[in-house]
Amino acid sequence: MPLPGFVGRLFSRPHYGGGMRIHVADHPLVSHKLTVLRDVDTASPTFREVAGELVMLLGYEAMRGLSTEPVEVRTPLALTRGQALARPRPLLVPVLRAGLGLLDPMMRLLPTAEVGFLGIVRDEQTLEAVTYASRLPQDLSGRQCFLLDPMLATGSTLVAAVDKLFARGAKDVTAVCLIAAPEGLERLERAVGDRDVLVVVAAVDDHLNANAYIVPGLGDAGDRLYGSV
Repeated sequence: MPLPGFVGRLFSRPHYGGGMRIHVADHPLVSHKLTVLRDVDTASPTFREVAGELVMLLGYEAMRGLSTEPVEVRTPLALTRGQALARPRPLLVPVLRAGLGLLDPMMRLLPTAEVGFLGIVRDEQTLEAVTYASRLPQDLSGRQCFLLDPMLATGSTLVAAVDKLFARGAKDVTAVCLIAAPEGLERLERAVGDRDVLVVVAAVDDHLNANAYIVPGLGDAGDRLYGSV
């Protein structure tokens, strides 16, 4: 069963204890677009388009915690004060390959962000994460980082990615996922400890099946975005 306490709890205290927070975006547009993605008859071009629209909605919620600083700005009528994004710039990190489908809509929301890449694959025998590529700044001190991965299933991929970002000094990490499984959220929470991690999703599904696929899920997000290879 989905974890009912997740829904609508933006920036709430953790449900499991520790430093992880969860937000399930509770909005009719989110529900509609997710339903389109779940449909087995949705073709790849439509899947990519709708996934991008959904990611922009999730990204808007995920970026509520962006650091800002006061600035003065002159309007056509007067001098006033506003807010600008603080430095250092946020870092967007898609997890290859499916995470690439989330990058463009996030860049449209935050065009000044820098981009890093992580190539992490799940070993289908052990279900553990194996890193095959990494392109990240060496020093992430004070940086707010956004991990982009459509599916949070067993949690092994996100645990590995979160560890890599904090090891380089990240200030906090926000994971933007289309859907998640309760088992993966629990595993991520245990690994996070008291580190500052937020997970933003469109839905928490029922469970993982015997092959560690999310049920009801939406299939293999990478294949549905780009086709089978």
